[in-house]
Amino acid sequence: MIEPAATGTKRPVILCVDDEPSILSALRRLFRSHGFAVVAAESGQAGLDLLETEPIDLVISDMRMPHMDGVVFLEHVRQRKPDILRLLLTGYADIASITGAINRGEIYRYIAKPWDDTDIILTVQDALERSALLQEKKRLEALVTAQNDELKVVNASLEVKVQARTAELKQANGALQTANERLKSNFLTSIKMFTALIELRDNRLAGHSRRVADTARRLAHAMGLDNKQVQEVFVAGLLHAIGMVGFDDELLQTPVGSMTPRQLEVFRRHPARAEQLLMPLAELKAPVEIIAAQLERFDGSGYPQGLAGKHIALGARMLAVASDYDSLQIGLLEPRQLGRQEAQDLIRQRSGQRYDPAVVTVFLDIYRDLAQDDLPVSSATTRSVASHDLATGMVLARDMTSPTGLLLLTAGHVLDDAVIRKITGFEHSIGGRLSATIWVGEPIADT
Repeated sequence: MIEPAATGTKRPVILCVDDEPSILSALRRLFRSHGFAVVAAESGQAGLDLLETEPIDLVISDMRMPHMDGVVFLEHVRQRKPDILRLLLTGYADIASITGAINRGEIYRYIAKPWDDTDIILTVQDALERSALLQEKKRLEALVTAQNDELKVVNASLEVKVQARTAELKQANGALQTANERLKSNFLTSIKMFTALIELRDNRLAGHSRRVADTARRLAHAMGLDNKQVQEVFVAGLLHAIGMVGFDDELLQTPVGSMTPRQLEVFRRHPARAEQLLMPLAELKAPVEIIAAQLERFDGSGYPQGLAGKHIALGARMLAVASDYDSLQIGLLEPRQLGRQEAQDLIRQRSGQRYDPAVVTVFLDIYRDLAQDDLPVSSATTRSVASHDLATGMVLARDMTSPTGLLLLTAGHVLDDAVIRKITGFEHSIGGRLSATIWVGEPIADT
């Protein structure tokens, strides 16, 4: 049974399902220490029984369980309680199983074993916040619908009452718009955290996806794409390596130029894996099309379709340059890491073969005298602040990451006392120093 909160307020209730009692005990201790109520079940059926008797806010299920695995269990949860968000806990890099959980159980996110306590708490908090926003969105939509129905029966002569109702509708619609904007922001944050799962497996990958996304976004701006297209290219950059999630450590750590024919064959399938993994997310249709064509070559000798020239989506042509530029510098493509100038020279040499000459020209114009760290914001409007100088109300101008590239907070986050304490605590736990880039003056909106 759920323990009542000492203050009388309702605590979020998390249902943990795992056939290993030690895992359940660890999750119970962790979540209770952060103010959550926890109920636990050692099988899928027991979890479904609790679902009918307890006021559950969030479900976390193990992947591998006897009798009823995590995919089947979460599918039942979705059918019975579709409003409860579902997380998958797995120790297996199994794309097929994870895809099954996404398609059938419609999971919000999966968490790899062994987990990091800070990561799992942030994930749960983000999921609960998203759930609360969705409930609030439904409430506001119902309110707008009810008020619209009420307006139909208002007598046209009651002008004052009509005006009052109109004012209320504007306020409700404004709140609904705010909720939608927060959902969009949380969706982008979720994407960034999803990409961090791969980067944790190889130190060279730390920050790679964010740098690629920033470069791709800068190219898209320079080539005159509209804001919606720029955003699609940016998201494609963040997710371009997600198809590598199933790679074994040897393949992940082998430069493309040193791969065996068999390894190269597996590597070339990662855009198709990404397409399969992200297909259920309708919001990502355009970025997925860009990701799927990232290994095509301008001369038609690429993969998977052998497209050539402008038959390759412009976003994919920009992503190819952005991805290879960073990959050359961190040793993902060649046996040694290239300097910035060497990487630019190599991209220039392969113009018309691997890369679109028009994209290469714009890229070289942008980077001729520009260091990578100068992207994506102007130093005239930002400054770096050590953790001990952070203050409530400061707004992050860049994503805040750990020394290993782990995403801690996303750009645009407004700091408060609780977040600053968490940053300080994390700093102590790693025995190092953290800093943040914050806006000075009015923040510039991210695309």
